[in-house]
Amino acid sequence: MVENSTSAARASAAPGAWAPLQIGLFRALWLAIMGSNVGTWVNDVAAAWVMAERTGSPLMVALVQSATTVPIVLLALVAGTLADIVDRRRYLLATQAWMLVVAACMAVLTHLGLLSPTLLVVLTFCMGCGAAMAMPAQAAIVSELVPQPMLASAVALNSIGINIARSLGPAIGGVIVAQLGATWAFGFNAISFAAMLVVLLRWKRDPKASSLPPEGFGAGLRAGLRYASRAGRLQAVLIKSAGFFFFASALTALLPVVVRGQMQGGAGQYGMLLGCVGIGAVSGALLLPKLRARLDRDLLVLLATLALALSLVGLALLRSWVTLPLAMLVNGFAWITVLSSLQIAAQTAVPAWVRARALALYIMVFSLGMAAGGLCWGALAQRTSPTLALLVAAVGAVLAGLLVWRVRIAGTEELDLRPAGHWPAPELSVAVAHDRGPVLVTVEYRIDAADRAAFHACMRLLGTVRRRDGAVLWGVAEDVASPGVHLEYFVAASWLEHLRQHERITSDDKAVQEQLRRLHRGERHPVVRHFVGGSEALASAIPHSHSDI
Repeated sequence: MVENSTSAARASAAPGAWAPLQIGLFRALWLAIMGSNVGTWVNDVAAAWVMAERTGSPLMVALVQSATTVPIVLLALVAGTLADIVDRRRYLLATQAWMLVVAACMAVLTHLGLLSPTLLVVLTFCMGCGAAMAMPAQAAIVSELVPQPMLASAVALNSIGINIARSLGPAIGGVIVAQLGATWAFGFNAISFAAMLVVLLRWKRDPKASSLPPEGFGAGLRAGLRYASRAGRLQAVLIKSAGFFFFASALTALLPVVVRGQMQGGAGQYGMLLGCVGIGAVSGALLLPKLRARLDRDLLVLLATLALALSLVGLALLRSWVTLPLAMLVNGFAWITVLSSLQIAAQTAVPAWVRARALALYIMVFSLGMAAGGLCWGALAQRTSPTLALLVAAVGAVLAGLLVWRVRIAGTEELDLRPAGHWPAPELSVAVAHDRGPVLVTVEYRIDAADRAAFHACMRLLGTVRRRDGAVLWGVAEDVASPGVHLEYFVAASWLEHLRQHERITSDDKAVQEQLRRLHRGERHPVVRHFVGGSEALASAIPHSHSDI
């Protein structure tokens, strides 16, 4: 199961969107995750149909969807933090085992006739908790399985896998529910989690070597939020996600109501329409590499949003089994275009050390939009009509797409966020305990008057980097007695947190520091000093002659 370096190198050199599948480990987990997603769609189809059949309430059907997504809103950030600080293989094993148990319980209770609407919502919520804990880790492991040049292709393949499941799962779910009953649908989901467990048990993960102890949960959570507050590209992804998924949720929330209530269809027709959504998504994923090469990423997202609004209008007005599938194909194409574009941007906008936490924020915004949107459109449909709710959602999608047009996500794939590793270890006269602090770091620059504007521009960029990577305070000051002498200072909470800054600096950050180096005048490099708080006395003054910090 473990792939050697030769195969990975061969795959990295292979061109094309399918190259990551040449890596056996990625291929096995890709297939396992796709199978698990098929089972999840089968489960969702069965749950939604059972609720529609037993209650006939648009709000209760929407509540099933929200019971799946609300846990993701509540737990995604916790899950992302854990996925960054613990062994991801063991973590995924625990989450998949939990979902297997929940799916098995749903199957048994349905078989015994004990699955009431309330219990269905509760167990769906439990299933959502498992999915919420697993999703950031599943997304983040992609960067571990493929070389950096193939990351965008691997993320796109993940989207293709998700939407192959989206095309097959609803259709399979509809057939199983119609022919065999909901018990077998829930049982199918349990089997898919069992298969995922088998693959994870065979994965021998190479732990990342680090001289520093792992982050604690609280520190890791704070670090993730701190990074997100300073990461403009990641914030752009979150804003676009919020503007899209709230309105896109109208289709998944109201499709079963339209099929069963207005078109008098059955589970088979419902599954067929969802299958069309999936087929459109898979087709879109296959065309995306060409579309991304020809169109600006942000323009592509806007056009896809307009296409999704058109599909919502189609669902609102079309009542033909011939024309409605066409609207679903358009919806799937638009959905995967936005989803894949945002997911690639989220993956490539952040470095590896915080990737699961960043993806957790993206997943949380995505799920919050889906959950809030599902409840909103379900409630509006119940008070008015599904047609009006869908038309309102379509208009809202267009307005939101236009409002977030200027928020840019293009260019994230060109960022070089690999660890630079160019900061030298601080020169110490004695060892400093990890928990000592706070730590004040100063860097002295000598800048010509003609370079002041360029210096301060670079400093603004560097200040963002310092605070993003762990500084709780940052600033720059000029010596009034010696014009041209500038002192940069920043404070880290502890010596350990400062050492983590050494590991977090990226190649793009290094480029900013090299620009500052060129602006510096003098016979020696900028002088760096460390001042450490705490009760422990140092044996003597700590010399600092290194640079590039």
